[in-house]
Amino acid sequence: MRHGKTVNHLGRTASHRSAMLSNMAASLILHKRITTTLAKAKALRKYVEPLMTKSKKDNTHSRRVVFSYLQDKEAVKELFTSVADKIAERNGGYTRIMKLGFRQGDNAEIAMIELVDYNEFITVSPKKKTTRRRKPAATKKVVDSSAAVSPAVVESVSTDTPAMNDSSAVDNVDTTSAEESPKE
Repeated sequence: MRHGKTVNHLGRTASHRSAMLSNMAASLILHKRITTTLAKAKALRKYVEPLMTKSKKDNTHSRRVVFSYLQDKEAVKELFTSVADKIAERNGGYTRIMKLGFRQGDNAEIAMIELVDYNEFITVSPKKKTTRRRKPAATKKVVDSSAAVSPAVVESVSTDTPAMNDSSAVDNVDTTSAEESPKE
């Protein structure tokens, strides 16, 4: 049973574990994404996220504390310049762990750990600020169905049914799916 065991020892001595996590953290900061086992990725997340929080305050004490963990000047410089600028508004959760499957040789579970703000494949639009409003008025608004349908939807409907003209195709299109682009 693992009652009260907060540290995953990863089958290593304390000095080996701290050196390994230091090297992995420096690699993660420099390369923005590394692939390792799932257990090491989870241990690395607990190791590197407090360092990233320290980097938000750029002063000599913070740099020295982070350097005592990383032991790599280039990683510290990268962390306090470009990484700290990207994570300035974020309150935590600077890393993401994605499972990749199992390793061929020993069937160990492999995962990729990456910095969240550096993933160029996932684009997140900034959230709109919403204001509190009253209940909607009792009057119903009439929606013009031709204005709500995108031209791509009209084109796809008109090519599917050649007997119908464009005006009847617009009338038959469901306006709830107009925001989504058609999948081919």
